Amino acid sequence: MASSSFVSFIGSGNLAWHLAPALDNAGFVVKEVYSPNPSHAEALTERLYQAEVKASLDFSTSVSRLFIMAVTDDAIRQVAQEIILPDEAILVHTSGSQPINELQYAATPHLGVLYFLQTFTKNRKVDFRSVPLFIETNTAEAEALLSGIAKSLSNQVRKIASEERKALHVAAVFASNFVNHMLTISKDVLKQNSLEFEWLKPLITETINKSLTLGPEQAQTGPAKRGDLEILDRHIEFLQDDEPVAEIYKIISQHIIDSYYQE
Repeated sequence: MASSSFVSFIGSGNLAWHLAPALDNAGFVVKEVYSPNPSHAEALTERLYQAEVKASLDFSTSVSRLFIMAVTDDAIRQVAQEIILPDEAILVHTSGSQPINELQYAATPHLGVLYFLQTFTKNRKVDFRSVPLFIETNTAEAEALLSGIAKSLSNQVRKIASEERKALHVAAVFASNFVNHMLTISKDVLKQNSLEFEWLKPLITETINKSLTLGPEQAQTGPAKRGDLEILDRHIEFLQDDEPVAEIYKIISQHIIDSYYQE
């Protein structure tokens, strides 16, 4: 008989690497881990108390009640179509951008989403208590279980619908992924000119802290905010040998100008 305290994972990437041990420590025992790459599943099970590697997507005899799909967005529908679940299983995905109905192809009425608003890397420790956790479900049974699990992990648990979660994910891409890529470009510019990225770290720290304290719209500075077109032209000329980066500079600068100098 399936137990609501037993969990199985489909996927063994960055999120699963942190989430599975966190669930183990919270009293929700991870029993199985499936991955297309068995060695990745094996590495994850070594971090867990009772988990075993699952060789296929046939979970028909599993004792787990909850099945967490920590897979890439484009794999969700295919896994939902192929997975074989026990009766009354609850199947969830962890995507920020994919709707809950991507799971409708699975043979279970109980579906849900567990979305962690955080970036995960295997060698970086995560404090789940401070990570905002958003849930969506389609049945009372799924909601009861996911709410209990979410509250055992995080101090910030909220219900959110698929469209709202998509907006949140888009905002998160701008706030995290795009910001990080800007830092990568910044580092490349310095490297190409034999300068140290280390010198920028106090500026980066102050920029983020000021944005969080004052609000990003109040914290904005720089030549585009000032409307200093001469400096902008000089910078674009400096970047002329790297057309893609120069274009990024133009687009972002113009967007800042449009935001602060609207008629």
